[in-house]
Amino acid sequence: MAFITPILATVLAYLIGSLSFAVLVSKLMGLNDPRTYGSKNPGATNVLRSGSKKAAILTLLLDALKGWVPVVAVKWWGESWGLGDGTVALVGLAAFLGHLWPVFFRFQGGKGVATAAGVIIGFEPWLGLAVLLTWVIVAYAFRYSSLASIVTAVFAPVFFLFGNHVAWRAPGMLVLSLAVMGLLLVWRHAENINRLVAGKESKLGAKKP
Repeated sequence: MAFITPILATVLAYLIGSLSFAVLVSKLMGLNDPRTYGSKNPGATNVLRSGSKKAAILTLLLDALKGWVPVVAVKWWGESWGLGDGTVALVGLAAFLGHLWPVFFRFQGGKGVATAAGVIIGFEPWLGLAVLLTWVIVAYAFRYSSLASIVTAVFAPVFFLFGNHVAWRAPGMLVLSLAVMGLLLVWRHAENINRLVAGKESKLGAKKP
């Protein structure tokens, strides 16, 4: 049972992560499917291009929440089921992967920034605060959401390593999870990187047809 339970927890986290709130919120609010305009990315930044700040904020919060919930659920109640810190790292990564490749939406998901933020906050609040501040500072300074996300993805494992005095029993698994998420975030932003280099990337708040 101790072997099966972490697998079930991971599968459940993936299914939660597979809920594409950009699509669901847009549909409930009578907006166009975010996969049909702008960057065609089902995420909060693209939903903002619809002109609805309310829909974008709601998408952002729900996408972050679906990363946070599986992590804190295992942290709070997993011990009685034999779930340790390794499972915490695993379910966080699974929720993130669910957002990238959602089973409910033909495996066509978003870039995972908000969900990764929720996972990281679940791992450690201080780490979540560090990466959120990094994102805000870079986004405010350069007005590029993609650049802020890339920089944050790179620095998240670094921040954790610098703060490794925090008492984790399995820090290696958490670092590995953060590193994998960071690499996937950078990879999912490959087109954005090309546009940034070419000076064609859209700035925050800009609308795309």
